Amino acid sequence: MSEEPRWEQEEVDAAAAEAGAIGGAAGDEQLDPAERPVAEAGEGEAEGFEQAEDELIENASHGDQQSARVAFHDRGQDEDPLAADQVDAEADEEHSSEREDDDAEHRGRG
Repeated sequence: MSEEPRWEQEEVDAAAAEAGAIGGAAGDEQLDPAERPVAEAGEGEAEGFEQAEDELIENASHGDQQSARVAFHDRGQDEDPLAADQVDAEADEEHSSEREDDDAEHRGRG
């Protein structure tokens, strides 16, 4: 065996070892081969939606068991004591920039 093929094989082996170390360990090396497909498929969870929904509920509830009513109850009084008695009114009339004679002219053509 010549020196060139041996050197080439050593380089190939070194490159393969280096490439195999990229990314580190997956963490499931000790997993039973029969359990691997189940674990890779999410173990019966619908693509993690249930887990994501549980985390969303946990984050939205701030980890306590109180409802949102508590925040409204504890908010204090309105700044304007008459705000509850006020009624929203119609907006002021806004006049058109169009000329009235143009409107009459268009209505007559129909």
